[in-house]
Amino acid sequence: MIERARELRRAMTPQERRLWTHLRARRLAGAKFRKQMWLAGYIADFACPDARLVVEADGSQHANEAVYDARRGAAFARLGWRTLRFWNNEITENLDGVLASIAAALPSPSRAASPPACPSPRAGEGLMLGVSLSAEDDLDGWRDAARALAGAGVPAGEVAWQVGDAAQGLFAAEAPLPPPGPGFSVPRAFLTLAETVICHADPERFALLYALLLRLRDRPGLLADAADPLVQRLERMAKAVRRDIHKMRAFLRFREVETPEGPRFVAWFEPEHHIVRTNAGFFVRRFAAMRWSILTPELSLHWDGHALSEGPGAARADAPQGDPLEAVWKTYYASIFNPARLKVGAMLKEMPRKYWKNMPETALVGELVAGAQAREAKMVEAGARGGMGGNVRAAWESVRAEAMACTRCPLYRCGTQTVFGEGPLDARILFVGEQPGDQEDLAGRPFIGPAGQLLDRALEEAGVDRKAAYVTNAVKHFKFERRGKRRIHSKPDAGEIEACRWWLEQERLLIRPPLTVALGATAARSIFGKAVTIGAMRGRVHPLPDGGEAWVTVHPSFLLRVQDNKEAEYARFVDDLRRIGERAEALA
Repeated sequence: MIERARELRRAMTPQERRLWTHLRARRLAGAKFRKQMWLAGYIADFACPDARLVVEADGSQHANEAVYDARRGAAFARLGWRTLRFWNNEITENLDGVLASIAAALPSPSRAASPPACPSPRAGEGLMLGVSLSAEDDLDGWRDAARALAGAGVPAGEVAWQVGDAAQGLFAAEAPLPPPGPGFSVPRAFLTLAETVICHADPERFALLYALLLRLRDRPGLLADAADPLVQRLERMAKAVRRDIHKMRAFLRFREVETPEGPRFVAWFEPEHHIVRTNAGFFVRRFAAMRWSILTPELSLHWDGHALSEGPGAARADAPQGDPLEAVWKTYYASIFNPARLKVGAMLKEMPRKYWKNMPETALVGELVAGAQAREAKMVEAGARGGMGGNVRAAWESVRAEAMACTRCPLYRCGTQTVFGEGPLDARILFVGEQPGDQEDLAGRPFIGPAGQLLDRALEEAGVDRKAAYVTNAVKHFKFERRGKRRIHSKPDAGEIEACRWWLEQERLLIRPPLTVALGATAARSIFGKAVTIGAMRGRVHPLPDGGEAWVTVHPSFLLRVQDNKEAEYARFVDDLRRIGERAEALA
């Protein structure tokens, strides 16, 4: 061990040499330091015996050695030594701050006989401080504990984090948290990072976040240092969590189960990280009108339409294996499969095989891939002849048939029927209104009432062929209030718009219109996924993620209600439609 210490003295890193220049010969606060000192079975980089202080200079490899460093710190603590750790880039870029931190840990002559200001919480017993959290994603518990520990000056190497009743480590024992010291602020970006990283499956995430928290006290701008090893590691963990959240949203499939209370939709998913609670809000918003359960090995979520509850983890056998709607979904998936755009490598990267068992459509993938070349040749031949392929028509008819039985929101209880879109499936312009009116609800067709008749007249004056456009609504059921025998239009709320948005997305996916026109605020909210104002969006191009364009104008019903400047408003509406028609011709 002594020979190994000598080797390390001869092979000091540039950062160690630079730090040693300021520690040697009692140059820092008159304290005597030794380099590469053997202590408790380890070799400490720098040690001050009088202050019982170890100073470690860590390279990038230590970002992956948190457990080893914790054991090393615990061994020093059992002998009553305190450990300060600094990354090499800290020494390079902020040497003054590093020296100030070391000097603050050294006893001044007037209090040399006093104990250190922030002693190891269990150093007298040779133990690390054990902190128990209530759950794997217990952000609040971690934050409260980290705030108290940091305020009391407890080093990261002297804390052992655990979840629930898991056995404590060999050198850790649970004890009351120390009283917090003075408060301090951290960048908002750190709180965002911690909120995501806390969901990672790596058991070292709590210790890594706490280590970063301590460093942020001296370097508030540390998160901007993309080369810092600890920041890099935590950012990679956050990226993995975000990807897992996306995978759950994309690859989770509900299956219908009949219960005494009515239909319930049940899904099974196996996340890589602890993301289920974090994702709960998304599914509540997306499927607010459904009664559903999501089963995972760790815990289960249950939504009854009003409140969300948790249950214990489940097994895959607890989830249903199929339902009647899967046949419709498979027909739709096979119809929209585009062999000309097939990239198997990219598909497997975005949709790994581990998720295939949860999705009914993946049973078709092998056959579809095998026949992709032949189908591509047929598509080319059909394109040369002109006309819309039968696969898109079949897919549209499947989606429409499924929409006829939609129960995604409570509006299906009062509307006469689902009013789906209509028009050519190769339309260059797709018009989106708000919802069907009284006449549309009875007839089952969009835009045939007074507002639809006004739209037809305006399109004719603008030179746009109404028969060449596809028309639909953001909400497919009629929402109304009864006043005697009359049914009076009632504006759909955000939950109803979101519940019906899926149908509009399928229509746009099949038709792929170069231009999508939002007629009114409800349609605009459905297209953009957020509330917008007509005045701010009207009259200009808005690129869409799928490569198409969106235009926003007023709904024809607005022109029926408006009293002031009625003719001017109508003329402006016609001008909007004329510009939209010209743009469609330019994109053809």
